[in-house]
Amino acid sequence: MSRPTTNDYSSFYHNYVMNVQEDDVKKAFENQFAVLDSFLASIPDSKADHAYAEGKWTVKQLLQHMIDAERIFTHRALWFARQSPSPLSGFDENEYAAIADVSKRTIQSLADEFKAVRKSSELLYNSFSWKELNTSGMANNNSITVNAIGYVTLGHFLHHKRILEERYL
Repeated sequence: MSRPTTNDYSSFYHNYVMNVQEDDVKKAFENQFAVLDSFLASIPDSKADHAYAEGKWTVKQLLQHMIDAERIFTHRALWFARQSPSPLSGFDENEYAAIADVSKRTIQSLADEFKAVRKSSELLYNSFSWKELNTSGMANNNSITVNAIGYVTLGHFLHHKRILEERYL
């Protein structure tokens, strides 16, 4: 296994990919679960509906976004690994956030869901062969490999973890 090259993904995802230190996506998923679990446990209930500025997402909305994005990323990975010829569309995270009703959700319910989604992502990536990891497809009019999607998934979490730590908590 190896890190994706800049030819494996759109420049939009570069910072996400660079957030991940490991050179093996499967090992990165394994290593990051404890970080994710610990981080989610550190979010106090009192911050659930906090937004650091007007018009910004609340902590619950940001957690829901992270869950939604991970599901979309892994759907893309499976789609391409199974060599589906059809390209996939992009998604507007702001529209998703506006529609997702987190008003009755708790930090704990979101944390539980995120951990379940992440464990599923880790198991999916552990099932991929070298050939599948190096398969590519088109999403949002950009070519990306399954391996790069894994790095994007992991780096997306780290990006938003940092935002939550710096601006919310």
